[in-house]
Amino acid sequence: MKKSFISGVGHHLPDRVVTNQELEKLLEIDDASIVKLSGIHTRRWAEKGDTVSGMAVEASRMALGRAGLTPADIGMIVFSSMGSDHQFPGGGGDLQRKLDMPGIPALDIRNACNGFVYGLSIADQYIRTGMYKHILLVGSEIQSTSLDLTPNGKNVSILFGDGAGAAVISQCSDNSRGILNTQMYSDGQHYRKLIMEAPSPNDHPRISDEMVASDRIYPYMDGRAVFKHAVTRFPEVILEAVENEDMDISDLDLIIPHQANLRISEMVAKKLKIDRKMVYSNIQHYGNTTSASIPIAMSEAVEKGMLNEGDLVCAAAFGAGFAWSSALIRW
Repeated sequence: MKKSFISGVGHHLPDRVVTNQELEKLLEIDDASIVKLSGIHTRRWAEKGDTVSGMAVEASRMALGRAGLTPADIGMIVFSSMGSDHQFPGGGGDLQRKLDMPGIPALDIRNACNGFVYGLSIADQYIRTGMYKHILLVGSEIQSTSLDLTPNGKNVSILFGDGAGAAVISQCSDNSRGILNTQMYSDGQHYRKLIMEAPSPNDHPRISDEMVASDRIYPYMDGRAVFKHAVTRFPEVILEAVENEDMDISDLDLIIPHQANLRISEMVAKKLKIDRKMVYSNIQHYGNTTSASIPIAMSEAVEKGMLNEGDLVCAAAFGAGFAWSSALIRW
């Protein structure tokens, strides 16, 4: 059985910085309240001309460069996004076209905040079986254009940002490093607690004046339910990852969680009884970038010298579905 490792990571963010002060005027919520609720001070929002596929291209080029590879070396694309540039097809094919990578498979997944870790597990399996030597895994998201920018939507709209992150998953000949394990779970009974209902194929017609005038076109979140489940599932799935390798939480050098809410990350550190510095956080600057958040954080951690070859890192996510996941990696 082959082994896989992350040979390169990259990220790209829109230029537009949206401060809490800018949102105060739209959402009727003050800066102090936003920081208290989420820990977020700024986020990046796409401007006209920024696209899901365009950001994915830039993040992919950085990841490929760090891996010392070219697009021609890639055997498969796994693309995670809540929404590509068009209703269909998915963004994987568009990324493939823009990077000039004809012929290889492009798999699109829609696992929201869990998209990167779910995608990592998929890529890991293909590498382990020997089917491919290098897989490009990308999470790219534009959520800002789906938000209700009125006081009615403030609890959700303060949270989200846009961006892209990418990783190259490669076959590894060095047994001292690589993806050690992945865990994936979902509990559909909570499906409607974090959801955007419309437009939907079940609507007749699919788009109507009545639907556009309703709040069904905006994301809905039961914040208390999400927080309660997240602070339970995050520690569980992180502990499972290390225990599956007969390790202890103290063996970890870094935890990179999905950047959902700073309060959630702080509570996870408290429950695991570890220093908060062990839990990487950049949500203060970028907001919740959904499936892009973990690869953006990985890329930044590498740039800052916080993630180095040989380090033991656990990536973990929780989000819509409800779904949660983790991956233990020897960098």
